Order: sequence, then structure tokens, then C-alpha cells
Amino acid sequence: MLDLIWLLPTYPLLGFLALVLTSGRLPKKIVGIIGAGSVGLSFLTAAIIATQFLAGGEDYFVKEVWAWMAVGSFTPGFSFYLDGLSLVMMLVITGVGFLIHLYATGYMADDPSFSRFFSYMNLFVAAMLMLVLGDNLVLLYLGWEGVGLCSYLLIGFWYTNPANGYAARKAFIVTRVGDTSMAIGLFLLFAQLGTLNIQDVLHAAEAEWAVGSGLAIAAALLLLGGAVGKSAQLPLQTWLPDAMAGPTPISALIHAATMVTAGVYLIARTHILFEIAPSVQLLVAWIGLITVLMAGFIALTQSDIKRILAFSTMSQIGYMFLALGVGAWSAAIFHLMTHAFFKALLFLASGTVILSVHHEQNIFKMGGLRKKLPVSFASFLIGSLALTAFPFTSGYFSKDEILLAALEMDGPGTILWVGGVLGAFLTGIYTFRLFFIVFFGENKGHVPENEVGGIHMNGPLFLLMILSLVGGFIAIPVESVFSHGEVHEEHHVSTLIHGFMIAVPLIGIVISYLFFYAKIFSIEKLMSIPISQTLHRFWFSGWGMDWLYDRLIVFPFLWLSKINKADLIDSFYAFIVKFARASNAMIVRTQTGYIRWYALSIAAGLVVLISIGVLL
Repeated sequence: MLDLIWLLPTYPLLGFLALVLTSGRLPKKIVGIIGAGSVGLSFLTAAIIATQFLAGGEDYFVKEVWAWMAVGSFTPGFSFYLDGLSLVMMLVITGVGFLIHLYATGYMADDPSFSRFFSYMNLFVAAMLMLVLGDNLVLLYLGWEGVGLCSYLLIGFWYTNPANGYAARKAFIVTRVGDTSMAIGLFLLFAQLGTLNIQDVLHAAEAEWAVGSGLAIAAALLLLGGAVGKSAQLPLQTWLPDAMAGPTPISALIHAATMVTAGVYLIARTHILFEIAPSVQLLVAWIGLITVLMAGFIALTQSDIKRILAFSTMSQIGYMFLALGVGAWSAAIFHLMTHAFFKALLFLASGTVILSVHHEQNIFKMGGLRKKLPVSFASFLIGSLALTAFPFTSGYFSKDEILLAALEMDGPGTILWVGGVLGAFLTGIYTFRLFFIVFFGENKGHVPENEVGGIHMNGPLFLLMILSLVGGFIAIPVESVFSHGEVHEEHHVSTLIHGFMIAVPLIGIVISYLFFYAKIFSIEKLMSIPISQTLHRFWFSGWGMDWLYDRLIVFPFLWLSKINKADLIDSFYAFIVKFARASNAMIVRTQTGYIRWYALSIAAGLVVLISIGVLL
């Protein structure tokens, strides 16, 4: 059965082809069966493969389908690599992806571009599976770029709105910066190590490069550039909030199970490169921590329900980067899995809320929805508890592992731990701010008649609620992948510190309760303080990152474009064209049709040639 691993990306790819080639002519029911069913088949196959792989007791399995190309010694193939890491990733992508697809058959039922939507979604899943299963960096990069293409198509799905097109282009261009960095990193690895097979690269790098060598640092930095682009970490995080322009199931797919986890997977897969470049690995931790805090403060100021969840995604990916940076590789992948459960739950529940209140996304125009939307209320409650690491929910176990690993790290570990705990405090505040306002706040006129739902939409929510509660008890088989350089799993910290880590996010929840439910403290009075207004504007703007990039990059580029309207480069080529045309016109004039003119031309030519021969 392991030999059938190639079917995992093939099913959704065939679904994509079927939907594209039929150009929307199929009935919606058939489209839904193809779109969701193809991913469901991938999940079923993945579950069978995972069961057999774990029963076999092998550390890895390689399936070479065919040779892709052969250029000298460079012979990458369509080969798939299965170990504990890719096993977790394929189950998360196909499992959570299937639930999102199933939910989308109900959510997008009235959309005229129903077939086009599922064709993009299927291609997205196929590309992501190619990314995580490829045994060489070329195949991984094919999936990497495929995911980037699909994100552009999906974010700009409702392309008739110019703002959606802008958001799609922004995501595509910003992530291209990281992709270019990664491509240069692949060139460097091949030039120095002679291969792009992932396992061969890691073994060769460990054997040939000393710890802290310049080549190791350069390679790790270039790969990190690709990771921060795809995973929306500082400084390439600005595309993620605007990605909310797409339909909600797309937001769930991008932010829970696929695209934003690609950077985490890349660093985890190439972890040996980062271990022999410890300065870059530490940089990964700092990038993750700063992104955690930056996104947390921004989320406190947002009013759009999906943008709040988007910034929470940015923050939680930051925790994964923090784990990678302190060497807690298993904890990072563990949090990737649990985050996929509760973040997919929150996004899909937000989609139900948005549909039920007639596409309103401003939380301050909602309120008191707990009785009208019971399934959404329960989904948000469980998802919010898991997101804030409430004890014994899935998020509690994975985030606890990350923070404890940071605390036990030598050097800056204590600072990283304090920052991570502060991030958990902010998570408690902004998550339950959203929860209390939407479900307990004063209603501002958007009173739904009933909850939009049905088995297609509510079924995935119920399953994700269960996974968000019990997902922390799932053991992930990644020990053999990270046995080299893994932080020890048993943590030795005092009960006081452990209790403090549990209490801090709960304090954040209590603060939200006092401000937004009990109204003991007034947010209006707090915002009347000048410094509060200044901080609110600064955080709401995303810490001014878009403003900064506009002035450093966008505006100068537009200025250069304006003053170079004629385009000097094009002018040079235009001159060549004009010269060629003028020369042709002159030559044409010599073709008179008179024999005496041709005889005279030949005679003159001979005179010139003889003269040259005599003179030389």
C-alpha cells in the first residue's frame, strides 16, 4: 500500500482537471462530489498508508514514480518521501482539507463560480501535498510555487471587486520576495553540495560544513527568507490580513492546514542546516517571538472578525517559529497540528456567522448571537479556549511544550519565554474580546432569523470541535526525524512556573470579561486617554509596516516609472527597429528592375573589391 503514496496528490489533481475541462457545465452536486470527494479519497488513502507505515516500524519510505529530468549529474525525479514528519503533514492537509472542502459545498452553494472555486481548491491541496511529500527540493519547490499560484487565484476569487484583485496581487508579490530568496538558496546548495535530494543535502552539509560556517549561514538565511514569506512572519507578514478578501473556506484552508504552515515545514525538514548555522536558528526564534507580539497587539484593535483570526494565525505561526528556533522541533510540528484543528474550526464558524448575519464582518455590528447561532457559539467557545491554551484543550499541550522548551534554552531562553508568555496573555484578551462582543454584546441590528448550516457545514464543525478538545492527546511520530539535536522532551520546571504559565492566558480572558462582558471597566474611558488613541492607531495600521514599505519600495518605484514613461531600454530597442526599417527602405529603392542599373551595380562592386585587394 505504501507504493500508492503517489495517489495522494493525484486525486485532487484529477479533480482539478475534471472541473477545469468541464468549464462549469457540471451540476453543482457533481462538482461538490468531485471537489470534496477527491480530497476525501486522498485522506482515506493517507490514513491507510499511515497505518501500514507505523505498523511496519520503518523510519522512512521512498517511492520514485519517474525521473523528471536528467541534466548531467542533476537528475531530480518525481519521488515521494514518507517519514514521521511528512506523515503528520499529509494527514493534516488531507484531513482538515477534506472538512474544509465539505463545509465549502454548503457555504459556496449559491455562488455562480462554484466549479471554478473547487478547481482552485483541489489544485491547492495537490500542490501542498507535492510540497510536503517531495523527496527533493526541486519537487518541493514545484509544490511551493503551486501553492503561491493558488493563493493568488483564491484570494482574488471574487475578482470583480478591485480590492480583492489588489489583495491577491499583494500576496503574490510579497511571497515572491521570499520565493526568490529560497530559489537562490537552492542554487547555492546545488553548487556547493552537488545535489538537491533533501536527505543527501542534509548529510552532505553536516559532513562538509563546520558549525557556524559562512556557507551554512548563507544557505540557512536564504531558506529562512522563503519560510518567512510563505508563513507570513516578520518582515514579509503584510500580505496575510489582506488575504481575507477571499471566501471564508479559503481563509480556513490557507491559514489552518496549508500555505502558512509551509515555511514551518521547510525549516523543520531542513533542520540540520539550521543546527549547523546556530545564529540563523536563533534568528528564527527572535522572528517568531517578535511576530507573536506584533500580531497580538494588532489583533487587539481590529473590528473585522476574519482579520482578527488572521492576526491570530500570524501569532500562532510565530510560536511555531519560536519552537523551531529553540530546537523544539517536535513541539513546533505538534502545535502546527493542533493549530490546524482549532483555527480551521474558528474560521469555518466565522463563515457561518458571516452568512447568518447577511455577510456582515464587523464584530461591533453583531452582538447577542449565542442563542440565535448555537452551533457557531459552541464552535467559537471551544476554538477560543484551544487558541488561548485553556488547560487540557489541544492548544494547551502544544503551546506548553514550546514555552517550556524556550525556558530551558541556554542564553536568551528566559527572555524568549517571557515574550512567549506575554503573547499568550494577549491571545487571551483579543480572542475573548471577539467572543464576548459577537455572542454576548449588545446587538446593533444584525439579528439573524436562523443559523445557516446543514450537515455539510455543521458536520465539519462538530468534528473539529472534538479534535480541538482532544487533539493534544494525539502522539505524533516525529521522534526519529528529529532525534538529532532535539530538545529533551521531559521538562523540569517548578510547579509555580507551570501554574504561572496556565494563569497568564486565563488572566487575559478575565480582562476581556471585565471590559467586554461585565462592563466593569469602560473601553471608552480607556480610549479617551491620548496615549491609548495613539497606540490604537499605530497597532491598527499594522505597526506602520505597509506605510513603511510604501515609502521605501512602492512610491519610489512608481516615481521611477513615472519619470521613465518613455522607457530608455525600450527606446534602445525601438531605435534598432527603426534603423532596420530605414535600411530595408534604402535597399528596396535599389531594386529598380532596370538591367543597366544592375550591370552598373555589379561593375561598381567589382571596382570596389579590386581596389580593396590592391590596397591591402
